[in-house]
Amino acid sequence: MFHVNGQAVHFDGDDKTPLLSVLRDELALSGPKFGCGQGECGACMVLVDGQPQTSCNLPVWSLQGRQVRTLEGLGTPERPHPVQTAFLEERAAQCGYCVSGVITSAAALLERQPAPRREDIVQALEKHLCRCGAHNRMVRAIERAATSPSAS
Repeated sequence: MFHVNGQAVHFDGDDKTPLLSVLRDELALSGPKFGCGQGECGACMVLVDGQPQTSCNLPVWSLQGRQVRTLEGLGTPERPHPVQTAFLEERAAQCGYCVSGVITSAAALLERQPAPRREDIVQALEKHLCRCGAHNRMVRAIERAATSPSAS
């Protein structure tokens, strides 16, 4: 058993199944996306015990007793996470494919480092591939979220 967004998950399938498959196919969560399937693009990023992890290559057996948080677990439409709000305000998403993973990694960064330097933000986004050219807006959005009064 492990937890996803605060809910207990009992998965009876093959314990080598990638977490991404369980999230999308069994739990109907659409935040994490399938990108490269090798943990190189960041589209499938989730937080495992607060740390960003690619879910496409993370077997379910490795999650026993752990906490997983997806984009859906960061905020709600009524009360979005400060990073989600900042991404909307900065218009930081273009096609949107990588955004879920980027927001998830940014939320983890701000939890462990509430006032990151620009270099820290760029480093936190290094595992994320974005082909739309929205990277500068994403960095600005994360900087905005860090200075937001609701970021604490």
